Amino acid sequence: MKNHKSTEQVTRYADMFAAMGAEPRLRIMQLLLTAHPQGLVVGDIQDEVEIPGSTLSHHLEKLKNEELVRVRREGTFLWYTANTEALQEIMNFLYAECCTRNRAIAPGELVAIGQAPRCGPERKSK
Repeated sequence: MKNHKSTEQVTRYADMFAAMGAEPRLRIMQLLLTAHPQGLVVGDIQDEVEIPGSTLSHHLEKLKNEELVRVRREGTFLWYTANTEALQEIMNFLYAECCTRNRAIAPGELVAIGQAPRCGPERKSK
């Protein structure tokens, strides 16, 4: 018998990936990550991604419904931020088996979200 919780998690993650699967929404996610943790107001997001307001609202709502972005109101402004905890969760889902079953990626090659990536001149060659 399959694990029901696992099936629900996979479905949830599939929905999250589907939400980011549209090019404008992926661009929005990238943009919000560059502005993390403060986030951006809707007008700034619209200026950057250059899409009409009604279309932007649709994309932001889709990302919010999948808990990939958070929104807060400050006065008349809506601030959107990337939900880094949700992103970390789906990244952990993707990498959960890579280091346990088939060793596709060496455990030392993974970088936890929040840590500085190992790149540039200080990276040691193997």
